[in-house]
Amino acid sequence: MEKRVVITGMGAITPIGNSVNEFWNSSKNGVCGIDFIKSFDTENFKVKIGAEVKNFNAEDYMDKKEAKRVDRFCQFAMAAAKEALEDSKIESDKIDCYRFGVLIGSGIGGFNTIEKEHEKLLTRGPGRVSPMLIPMIISNMASGNIAIKYGAKGVCSTVVTACATGTNAIGEAFRMIKHGYLDVMIAGGAEASITPLALAGFTSLTALSTSNDLKRASIPFDKERDGFVMGEGSGVLILESLEHAIKRGAHIYAEVAGYGSTCDAYHMTSPDPLGEGAAKAMELAIKEANITLDDIDYINAHGTGTPYNDKFETLAVKNIFKEKAYNIPISSTKSMTGHLLGAAGAVEAITCVKAIQEGFIPPTIGYKVKDEDCDLDYVPQKGRNAKLECTLSNSLGFGGHNASLIIKAWK
Repeated sequence: MEKRVVITGMGAITPIGNSVNEFWNSSKNGVCGIDFIKSFDTENFKVKIGAEVKNFNAEDYMDKKEAKRVDRFCQFAMAAAKEALEDSKIESDKIDCYRFGVLIGSGIGGFNTIEKEHEKLLTRGPGRVSPMLIPMIISNMASGNIAIKYGAKGVCSTVVTACATGTNAIGEAFRMIKHGYLDVMIAGGAEASITPLALAGFTSLTALSTSNDLKRASIPFDKERDGFVMGEGSGVLILESLEHAIKRGAHIYAEVAGYGSTCDAYHMTSPDPLGEGAAKAMELAIKEANITLDDIDYINAHGTGTPYNDKFETLAVKNIFKEKAYNIPISSTKSMTGHLLGAAGAVEAITCVKAIQEGFIPPTIGYKVKDEDCDLDYVPQKGRNAKLECTLSNSLGFGGHNASLIIKAWK
């Protein structure tokens, strides 16, 4: 028997707030989290801006020894998981530990540690490389360390699908509960790749905006967009079967009702120019949720600000919704947070939950110049009040990965 899956806790570490409430209030008010990079010297870099997490102290979430033994991406994941679990009020010693799982993804993993330890290798020799190098850099350690901390002995896994990671992680966790394998999942994504090597690599790939205008750098769907702005952070959701949540008297935020996942099988970095893969992911999510196209009240777009992504995602939305596409509000919170890569989809799922909860659609800030290829309602500059029952969140990743989630009001 298939089970309904609900969201009972949320946690977030983002460039515009280090809690769900801080993040959401900033999103509603159109706060821009983009600034000149502070964590290293960018004098010789073509790109000098990013959306860094501010005022983050890992020791606010874990002890000093623990913080030193994990990479920054894992610190973010553990911090967001702590908030989400406290929010859910789950008492891990009172639930079946073998039906309690973790699925946290990361697109890149411990990039900070890789760079620091490689520098040690070159300057001080192989004997000075940390014995914790490997456990600090591998992407599965966010899930592993969270499971260890909270005694989750069920499925403990990791999704790595580039920028679709967070959405795929939530979608796969949703299926684990829906089909009866687990009762509770800690699910989401984490990323901390604002580093010299990552910045240089993405710049050489011509994926990043080269603008130094902080308010006109991350401008999804705008005709003058020229790339994304690198962000960092984490988003974590607590998913439960409806039966389990009701039995323990949990507060239910919303329901995960559908999930679609496809591959363009087209190109390493460019989306399918016909938008077919992204459209199919949306179609599959809508079908699984057993809703109609008319039920979708809001789309949180992948909306990176790269010329091809925004054009082809717009085309994909039109392919599915036809003329109705022009009547659906669509926004990209990456205009405020930058692109959190493997964490993006998880943070944007939280956006959908809060949008439903408060009846408010966050804006696409920075949008000024209309593009004839991007001619839908992108909620420019200022958010708006709206009654939302059903939302769609999209993520598209290098490698052709497409993922969509349907998150709807719980009734």
